[in-house]
Amino acid sequence: MRVAVYYSNKDIRIEERPKPRIGEGELLVKVEASGICGTDCLEWYRINRVPLVLGHEIAGVIVEVGKGVRRLKAGDRVSVSHHVPCGECRFCLDGHETVCDMLRKTNFDPGGFSEYVRIPKINVEKGTYLIPKSVSFEEATFIEPLACVIRGQRLMRFSKGKTVLVIGSGISGLLHIQLARLNGAKRIVATDLVEYRLKAAQKFGTDYAIKANEYSPETFKDLNGGYLADFVIISAGATSAIEQGLKSVERSGTILVFAATDKGAEIPISINDIFWRNEVTIMSSYAGSPQDHIEALKLIRSKKINVYDMITHRLGLAEIQEGFRLVGEARESIKVILEPGR
Repeated sequence: MRVAVYYSNKDIRIEERPKPRIGEGELLVKVEASGICGTDCLEWYRINRVPLVLGHEIAGVIVEVGKGVRRLKAGDRVSVSHHVPCGECRFCLDGHETVCDMLRKTNFDPGGFSEYVRIPKINVEKGTYLIPKSVSFEEATFIEPLACVIRGQRLMRFSKGKTVLVIGSGISGLLHIQLARLNGAKRIVATDLVEYRLKAAQKFGTDYAIKANEYSPETFKDLNGGYLADFVIISAGATSAIEQGLKSVERSGTILVFAATDKGAEIPISINDIFWRNEVTIMSSYAGSPQDHIEALKLIRSKKINVYDMITHRLGLAEIQEGFRLVGEARESIKVILEPGR
């Protein structure tokens, strides 16, 4: 089978490997669609571990079923989580499944940027979801990123009637905009440096789309009756975006840091202004739990979250280098989908 092997953002090679052999309790899935995530382009995060086969936003068809698998069969259309929690440790029992040690050790074999993947037993049991016929393989690749967004807004206790600032209008920002609107946001302001993405933000539900280098906290106040944002969602990794977010949150508000930064990035925080005087909550979220994935699939199936129109590029596996360029430059693309079978 063909696999796309990552050596660096500008060096991804198509290589031939044997199909994985499955064992008891495992599955072999033919990958029909695989999304390129912005984190796939975090070169600093993985450069010391190359070569790798990346790709974690997958949907496909089961072609082989290992002994002991009862719930699933060959021919089933599935979405599969690459990371799954144990469900039994102190973190899982406390509702923090995404910091579970097991979650950080689990994965597919070899990765979603390949024609076939072996799904280990624990992923079969805790992270394999049947896709209804009304949901395309392309749409199903959004289950994982939408699950992450659902978790973020749940952890920040998003509530109806509040105002929202979304900093960064890439795929995560756009999903946050849609979910915030669905959850009853009173007013949403989105920022980005790229005009293409600002237009997308308007399409997917923001009330105002503003160039990031023209935005200031006073801008939000002008649009919001003199108040800053109740919720600030930082979906851009630049430290300037985080600093902007810290200055844009209203007293008693919440900031969700949703994007990774460059390696080793640090920012100064005024303890008095943020924590002591204004009771601001700063939090992060990572990945999604199995329940978040189930909820994401429901929202996609019901069309309450429009993911289909977020797809801007469909590429074959041999075109993956172009896909990484599009995602890495983040200028004229929203969601890039690979179809390994072509």
